[in-house]
Amino acid sequence: MASEATLVPPVPFPLDPALESPPPLPDIVQDTVAPVGGCLDRVGMSGIEVALRVRHSADCLVLTPARATAQVSLDDPDAKGIHMSRLFLTLQETLEDAEFSLPLMERLLQAFLASHTGLSRSSLLKFQFEYLAKRNSLLSDHTTWRSYPVWVAGELSDSGFRHTLQVSVAYSSTCPCSAALARQLLQQQFMEDFADHRWLSVSQVLRWLGSQGTLATPHSQRSHAVVQVVLHPDCREYPLVTLIDAVETAVATPVQAVVKRSDEQEFARLNGENLMLCEDSARRIRASLEATPEFADYRIQASHLESLHPHDAVAIVTKGVPGGLRP
Repeated sequence: MASEATLVPPVPFPLDPALESPPPLPDIVQDTVAPVGGCLDRVGMSGIEVALRVRHSADCLVLTPARATAQVSLDDPDAKGIHMSRLFLTLQETLEDAEFSLPLMERLLQAFLASHTGLSRSSLLKFQFEYLAKRNSLLSDHTTWRSYPVWVAGELSDSGFRHTLQVSVAYSSTCPCSAALARQLLQQQFMEDFADHRWLSVSQVLRWLGSQGTLATPHSQRSHAVVQVVLHPDCREYPLVTLIDAVETAVATPVQAVVKRSDEQEFARLNGENLMLCEDSARRIRASLEATPEFADYRIQASHLESLHPHDAVAIVTKGVPGGLRP
């Protein structure tokens, strides 16, 4: 009787140790050279969705949705590109628990460069969001929130940090040309109605004004001042409320949130006292910014969204700093 064959276990085939783990993912930026070389001023991302912990004017932190632009220069002419994920992750991780501030902006700009050593020498970061500020009514005892579109930008280069703010402020503008024409019509109608009178009593004039005072009214419109400022190097915080107040005080007729009848009447009075062409608005704001030491440079654009015309009237003025903001 034949004996059973002895089973011999198979000998394992030796594998290359390099094949026991998956190969590293290809890194085109790291491993390849640009086919057409050259340095680039800015490379990065825009429209990044972020959440900012912003301290509003009532001194409370609010989680605010924002859009960010994160970029660095590409100063190695042979490098294929930058590492965009490093910018993105640095931004998201740093903003997770930190309060938005000027020092935080500088820390992020430095981190962008640290993550691109040998590739980049300058960085840029910008946030666009709505800033909440409490505003008092003109006469009635009310306080309400107003929302102001702002953007805050920081740059880091060989010359140091540079911080820029921009805010859009809505206000009312009544045309002085239209006001003069309306007054002339009222004068003409007054002369027609009382040409045969040798004298008039105060009560007669009051009655006439009550019925004819709006025979002609000047046109007015909602207007916008978009003001961009470069901060003085000594600034260590973002003076958003200071900038908003400077603009609103200059034009004297910012739009209102809550309005009772007494507030509406006061608003009408302020419009009558502050007749403005767009040129007047731009000059007023310029005078206000010139008196504010935090602002080293500025660009002002006053746009009156005409109710008379289908187009806008626009005035632009800059401080005129050499190499600074331009029209």
